Amino acid sequence: MLRFNTLRRPAPIAFACLASTALTCLAAPTSVLAQEAGETEDVVVVHGVLGRYSATKSDTPVIETPRSVSIETLDQILDRGGVDLSDAYLYSAGVIGDTYGISTRVDSVQVRGLRAPEYRDSLQALFGSYNNTRSDIYTIEQVEILRGPSAILYGQGSPGGFVNVVSKTPEDEFSGETVGEVGNHDRYQLAADFTGPLDADGTWLYRGIGVWRETGTQIDHIDEEAITLAPSLTFAPGPDTRVSAILTYQDIRASAASQFLPIHGTLLPGPDGRHFDANVFTGEPDFDRYDTESVSLTLLAEHRVNANLQLEATVRRTESEADYRQAWISFIGGDRHIRNPNGSLYRDGYMPRTFYASQASSEQTAADLRARLDFETGAFSHKLLGGLQYQDVTTDNDSAYLFAIGLDFATGLPDATYGDTFWFNPYAPSYGAYPSDAIIDAYMSDSPESRTQSTGLYLNDQIEHGSWLATVGLRNDWVETDTGSATQDDDKLSTSFALMYRFDIGLNPYVSYAESFEPVIGTTFDGSAYEPQQGRQYEIGVKYQPPGSRSLVTLSWFDIEQSNLLTADPAHPGFQIQAGVVTITGFEVETAWYWDTVSLDVSASQLETETVDGYQLASIPEVQASAWLGWQPTGVWSGFRAGAGVRYVGESQNGTDSLETPSYTLVDAMIGYEMDAWNFGLHASNLFDEAYFATCLSRGDCFVGEDRTLVARVARSF
Repeated sequence: MLRFNTLRRPAPIAFACLASTALTCLAAPTSVLAQEAGETEDVVVVHGVLGRYSATKSDTPVIETPRSVSIETLDQILDRGGVDLSDAYLYSAGVIGDTYGISTRVDSVQVRGLRAPEYRDSLQALFGSYNNTRSDIYTIEQVEILRGPSAILYGQGSPGGFVNVVSKTPEDEFSGETVGEVGNHDRYQLAADFTGPLDADGTWLYRGIGVWRETGTQIDHIDEEAITLAPSLTFAPGPDTRVSAILTYQDIRASAASQFLPIHGTLLPGPDGRHFDANVFTGEPDFDRYDTESVSLTLLAEHRVNANLQLEATVRRTESEADYRQAWISFIGGDRHIRNPNGSLYRDGYMPRTFYASQASSEQTAADLRARLDFETGAFSHKLLGGLQYQDVTTDNDSAYLFAIGLDFATGLPDATYGDTFWFNPYAPSYGAYPSDAIIDAYMSDSPESRTQSTGLYLNDQIEHGSWLATVGLRNDWVETDTGSATQDDDKLSTSFALMYRFDIGLNPYVSYAESFEPVIGTTFDGSAYEPQQGRQYEIGVKYQPPGSRSLVTLSWFDIEQSNLLTADPAHPGFQIQAGVVTITGFEVETAWYWDTVSLDVSASQLETETVDGYQLASIPEVQASAWLGWQPTGVWSGFRAGAGVRYVGESQNGTDSLETPSYTLVDAMIGYEMDAWNFGLHASNLFDEAYFATCLSRGDCFVGEDRTLVARVARSF
């Protein structure tokens, strides 16, 4: 949770950081930098800390957590020019927040080379493909990244890690703010957030959050209109009991920004040696849309029975739907689809397009019931966490896929049915030709609903003995999947172990082992059901905080293996066996240094990956590095703040090691001024408007990176 503390200068900020652990210092924005002694004005200090609904389901400080964990507070995200959730991951080691460049559909996050599922308040938040609504960053307190497998706490998932979004909840004292934003690409946003007690004794607390946004993008005809409402209510009859209910409603009307651009003409020259504008809109203004609507109700409850036993619960019901239509230039592989038989470009640039239409939905009912017991056995103290987790998710997607409509695949020329009626010339865009509803309906497939029910029982014991700290975890999961055409049952026992030693000099080395699993639906040649994919990770690291300092350094090395992946069955063509293995090894460093009015956050990672076929993982750079420098002066400059950051993303491969996406370096910056209840800021992402591609894939398409984004923000607090 975020904690707001009012201090009197010269209150020692370093002590405040130490009191809430080194994580506080790592996550603190530049606004909490130490101030000069002798001043007596009030200053608000904002700390990002792990809570009971966090990624670790524990308030154990990060400095004492034998896993790699990062936190980005909302203030940090906004200071660095963030406008959506994917921007929260750009300064974290080993994390890619914009895998597929500019996007209005989904936040595609990769952690340690593998996709990362998104959780909210420790329950999974997104399911299926493009049937959900993206979380609005103004409704959150912080974003947490837990690297490596997490089956012990969460059951099925990715061995790379996951992200957890922490919701804002009601607070004990009244506060509020209204915020207005104006940015390039015709961005306008208004937001409000008010919280406080409803009665004199603070038994009932409220919070009301609202966001309205209207914005364009760097791509013509890609706009967004969004409304988010997030009221919440807390019942706190005493210090031992607290129950919060959060209702979140989101309605977003937009179009898909990912254009699936062909490699030839973008990253590589077209057949005639020309390139077209990478920000070209390849769809149809009257056809394309990505409209989503979702409503969720989350219950967070905790009750302390006595000094040793505490009960907790997280429960959620979510319903979400999406109306998705998009056209894009067909990527067929190579460039035979855009050449005449004599090798010239067809009609000076015309290319076939694919049209996709989808009506998708998802429903989730989930609960995580936990009990915490603190006890001692001789010289050992224990913090035992036991839980029952249940989840029931139903997804549905009725879709039509009109691939390269009008193309004769034998000749690479227009066919006799539709011809080049719906083809597109990205060198000279014109719009208005797209399939009628009757044609779309003829291709529409009414897919059956898919339902997954899972139940998990887990125990995790944190054991302390002197300077030693160990964790031991055990969990069993039962998963039933019904695809509408087949039903499959899986069960898996998972374990985890970790050990840390805490030196008096602030040095905490650790080792850990963790597992993951994910069901694989289908059968082998002999009819046997596939076993779940399995993941395991060994991690060795060290966390260091010099005594009396707010600075923190985290170093980690890890080795991940993901097995039971599907590969072709050499004895039975057309069938698959589970002989595939993906390996990932890497090194990460994250540091946060503070000197009076200056802060510096640095992160870097290096990954070595190998797929089932012996290639590097697609879209995963081998090297990443970033640094953010913040300055908040005192004296006559008091109230002013500034920051600048640089992000380097190395080359990445396309999945077959046959094409390399070039590296890129981006610069971000901000300046701001706070005066009484007013807070002004100007934030720039990709300040120098560097043109780049986020990734290009072996299937034949590229994804353009985000151009310069400028946002001016003014906030009034109450």
